Amino acid sequence: MHTRVRSAILISGRGSNMQALLDAARDKADFPASFDLVISDRADAAGLDIARKAGCDALALQQTGAGKAAWEAELTTLLRRADIELVCLAGFMRLLSGGFLAGLGRPVLNIHPSLLPDFPGLNAQAQALKAGVRVAGCTAHEVTEVMDAGPIIGQAQVPVQTYDSVEALSARILREEHRLYPACVARFLGARLQPSPTPEPETPVHAH
Repeated sequence: MHTRVRSAILISGRGSNMQALLDAARDKADFPASFDLVISDRADAAGLDIARKAGCDALALQQTGAGKAAWEAELTTLLRRADIELVCLAGFMRLLSGGFLAGLGRPVLNIHPSLLPDFPGLNAQAQALKAGVRVAGCTAHEVTEVMDAGPIIGQAQVPVQTYDSVEALSARILREEHRLYPACVARFLGARLQPSPTPEPETPVHAH
């Protein structure tokens, strides 16, 4: 049995992409991550109960009057205490600061419902419909301090129908998110876990 990378998922709501990650870790023997910790920034997030039923440690960490920096410091402590090596955002509705990302020193991944760099930020599906694009989709990417601007790991496209509503397009994109995100987590970790190629031994040169 290969060793899996201890990973955490950050959520704010029901966590349907969290469920897709948990399913992949449960169903695929060669999946490279184990999801050992789920943290929500909202105590009423439905995903917390789902995570607990799946056997994950799950807890709420809400920001208090001490402010964002104190909240991020506590989040860093929780992740380090659990020996987390990878963080996946799944419907997590907070921006993480550059200071947090640098201090954590672990990769953070996200799934976004547009073909980045198009339509970053909130309501990406509504942005796509307003722009009149014929193709939409989703993007898995690394998280940096600039919102939705980190290196892209993978994308999936969906057609935009003539009379699409935001709800219909969102549902079509979400199905692709559930497929793409676990695949990109596996791809990302696979690339990081590849052993360095062994250099070819040099042929000795004999003096004549």
